[in-house]
Amino acid sequence: MTSRELVKATLEFRNTTGRVPRQLWTLPWAEMHHKSEFDRIMNKYVWDISYPDTVYAVENPARTGNPDIIGESTDDWGCVFTSIQAGVVGEVKTPLINEDDIDWEDTSRVHFPEELLTFDKERVNESCRKSDKFMMSGITPRPFEQMQFIRGTENLYIDLATKNEGMLKFLSKMHDFYCRAMEKWAETEVDALSFMDDWGAQRSLLINPELWREIFKPLYKDYIDIAHSHGKKIFMHSDGYTMEIIPDLIEIGLDAINTQIFCMNIEELAEFKGKITFWGEICRQNILPHGSIKDVEAAVERVYKNLWDNGGCIAQCEFGPAAKPENVEAVFETWNRIHPGK
Repeated sequence: MTSRELVKATLEFRNTTGRVPRQLWTLPWAEMHHKSEFDRIMNKYVWDISYPDTVYAVENPARTGNPDIIGESTDDWGCVFTSIQAGVVGEVKTPLINEDDIDWEDTSRVHFPEELLTFDKERVNESCRKSDKFMMSGITPRPFEQMQFIRGTENLYIDLATKNEGMLKFLSKMHDFYCRAMEKWAETEVDALSFMDDWGAQRSLLINPELWREIFKPLYKDYIDIAHSHGKKIFMHSDGYTMEIIPDLIEIGLDAINTQIFCMNIEELAEFKGKITFWGEICRQNILPHGSIKDVEAAVERVYKNLWDNGGCIAQCEFGPAAKPENVEAVFETWNRIHPGK
């Protein structure tokens, strides 16, 4: 099977003969600190998920700087990030909507990045046709996180708890933008769309699950419906403990989730086997930076035992800060050993 066929078969729980699909996420830190090992790992394996060549007709005037180096950079929405470590994403220190603007009356400093809708669809399609990789869209809606960057985390939590009307009005406008972007990407020849929001702390959701269901679940359902109405798969990333909302994501049709399954009880996650694909991962808090190769092998075997069902797993991990190169390599070596395909 080609990479495209392999990933689709895995997502549909009909991968009876192929190996487990692979994807490695890398932060610039990995190449900066482990250049030779990074290159060797990248060249050693076939990676099955990729992204099309994307060119925009209009440049975003808000985006400035380099987020991968120490200093300040500005994202597509005009949020200024301060980075104190090269190769690691920084933080927003000064939100665009002031703390004392309780009603969200002044949003003039927020830049809605309409430029992202000016990408060349035919260029994307040509890129997809030339590749046998499973191709992902070039935009990733993240309403909860982007609202934190714009408003500040503490202030946004207060606004969510009080269901602030100004906040909800702004969120609706943001969601309209994201839906239009997802629609345009769904009209291309990519295989999947994706969205993200980090919802988990170490052992719980960051907000009350009922509030999540009321405000954010309908937004995600819209993204999923857009993808499926165009015959696309759809993936989501969310760090932390997300056990409480996985049933909801299955209910609204999510195909694959990347989440920190080692913050949860993987044996309990087994109840979702065959219902959703776990798009990685292997613990980057303890095992990848501090564990032995035997620890890595045991972790992969645990994931496979509990979550594989003729699909339902993608061999993915993150090569980021403090991760040992030999442990990253051991992730994929172990997947090869326990499920090499025929």
